[in-house]
Amino acid sequence: MTIPYRLAIILSIFYCASENVAAQSNAAKPKPLVKDIYTADPSAHVFNGKIYIYPSHDVESNVPQDDEGGHFNMRDYHIFSMDDINGPAKDNGVALDVKDIPWAGRQLWAPDAAFKNGTYYLYFPVKDKKDVFRIGVATSKSPTGPFKSEANPIPGSYSIDPAVFTDKDGKTYMYFGGIWGGQLQRWHTGKYDASLKTDLGKGRENEPALTAKVARMKDNMLVFDESPKNVVILDENGKPLLAKDTDRRFFEGAWMHRFGDKYYFSYSTGDTHLLAYAVSSSPYGPFTYKGVIMKPVTGWTTHHSIIEFKGKWYIFYHDVELSGKTHLRNIKVRELAREKDGSIKTINP
Repeated sequence: MTIPYRLAIILSIFYCASENVAAQSNAAKPKPLVKDIYTADPSAHVFNGKIYIYPSHDVESNVPQDDEGGHFNMRDYHIFSMDDINGPAKDNGVALDVKDIPWAGRQLWAPDAAFKNGTYYLYFPVKDKKDVFRIGVATSKSPTGPFKSEANPIPGSYSIDPAVFTDKDGKTYMYFGGIWGGQLQRWHTGKYDASLKTDLGKGRENEPALTAKVARMKDNMLVFDESPKNVVILDENGKPLLAKDTDRRFFEGAWMHRFGDKYYFSYSTGDTHLLAYAVSSSPYGPFTYKGVIMKPVTGWTTHHSIIEFKGKWYIFYHDVELSGKTHLRNIKVRELAREKDGSIKTINP
């Protein structure tokens, strides 16, 4: 059947418009920042006007997948730098290797970094020689390293995912913890209990959920200045979130940023695959749950960081676009939008 000339023109215009919309959509979709190695858990910071990213370095070690994360068997860190948010991410090489950490055993998981007193500090979780996660610290005069590890883990540290935040008054706090493979549940009595594999255990779903921990750092940035405290997240009625509230409770991947006079504690809900956030007037909390930052990405895990750069806010995160495998991830970045009241607009990745 012959299409009338005018109709053909209209269909041609519609087709071209559709192609343009699709092209714009694809162009707007963030692509992996790094493609030659696998990277995850990106902790981003602005130092000296540049962006530095401190991610995990995923590798294929052929370890079977399990709830304790044995297949995440990372061994070193690469640090990336960006002059511009739309520019390339430069690989500055290996900054720290597990073999150079005197007390380490295996599994060099998600790190973070800080700068104070002319020194850069790299904080990292790794299992010790007894297979217990501790948090260590290494130092360098350069934001890209190489970093030299302290001889022992931070006294009183445990679990995973250190996130270090320095407030406007110069005080620095470390937020940390992760359940399941992160072992936080094994410390809920104050002593290590290897029998707890995931959450608190069956029959305790109506108890308050396990919380992340926070401790102020000493000025030397090498040790805690106090015993770690609970990072309590409250619901809209001022009650602590319960263990069964898996869409809102803390699982792992803590991050802290300040917007105006409010402190934004953001985190992963783990097995429900959301990035969520809660707000407080104090870096210690308690924090009131506010909503979802990002809906599930491809892959099991989700982990992020949030920074301000040249007047705009950005979220760094990961998915599995390159590999399709949950333990071989790639980092991405996109702009973070807020409502006028400071609340964060939910992202559909």
